[in-house]
Amino acid sequence: MPTEFVAQEMDHKGRFIRQKNRFTTPFGHREGQLPIEKHRYRLLVSYACPWAHRQLIVLKLLGLDQVISIGFVDPVRPTGLGRTDWAFTLDKDKKDPVLGIPYLSDIYLQTDPNYQGRFTVPAVVDLKTGKLVNNDYFNLTRYWETEWTSFHKIGAPDLYPKDYRQSIDELNEIIFEDVNNGVYQAGFATDQKVYEENFDKVFNRLEELEDRLSRTRYLLGNQITESDIRLYVSLVRFDIAYYNGFNLNWKRLVDFPNLWHYARDLYQIPAFKDTTHFDHIKKHYHLSATINPHQILPKGPDTSIWLEPHDRAKFEKKEN
Repeated sequence: MPTEFVAQEMDHKGRFIRQKNRFTTPFGHREGQLPIEKHRYRLLVSYACPWAHRQLIVLKLLGLDQVISIGFVDPVRPTGLGRTDWAFTLDKDKKDPVLGIPYLSDIYLQTDPNYQGRFTVPAVVDLKTGKLVNNDYFNLTRYWETEWTSFHKIGAPDLYPKDYRQSIDELNEIIFEDVNNGVYQAGFATDQKVYEENFDKVFNRLEELEDRLSRTRYLLGNQITESDIRLYVSLVRFDIAYYNGFNLNWKRLVDFPNLWHYARDLYQIPAFKDTTHFDHIKKHYHLSATINPHQILPKGPDTSIWLEPHDRAKFEKKEN
């Protein structure tokens, strides 16, 4: 992988320690919080990034994609800049059409000229001030779900139901540590022992989730919650990126029967399918985030199998 991609986040034992978020002011209705206001914010994302992908799924499920504008960066990172960045080369004139900037770093440095660290998505920009106001990928979906309810579309699902919040929070922590971030800790490890520890951690957790999903359609019953979205964004990247790119080659997703049916069940919901761009995922991980000196883009795997029928409706029949 490019050295500068993780150099600042490796400890002396070869472990990847993900950087903390710099812009964490929450959305809300109290003094000092970011105001809830239609068409005030622009969300900058990459289809390739799992942390950004889950924002897109939540926005689409809740109808907030109609009140928050979205800008997309190229999945392949720009080279020759001397920094790790994202570029708006998918847009006309290679600039974000709203912000007028060519690189994600521009909005970070316009907001804080002394900013240190990687320039990450998702990033929320306040269009009134022209400043980046939030890049807190871990909590951002929670704000969309609980603070932006006045703009939710009619019939929007409750992704963070009050009766399940403690269970969701606990499960989210586990999914983050052992799966979402666990794949990076294995893939970026620079020590064999560290790599193997994280390799085992990821697959042990996947085995536990495989068993859990033998009993319920989704992680917490027959209703989709935020936890399902957090798990999905890692599962959908597993065979196409993590299996070979991050050396997580014990099993593929398709080798876990329940996880594989579960992932297809979610994928076939429009908010998931429409925001899942396999071409972006493949390009980013194989051309930007892993060791690939000749920039060879793998031809496979076959992604059409994501549209094959799944068996998850059987759990609804059991409940009835």
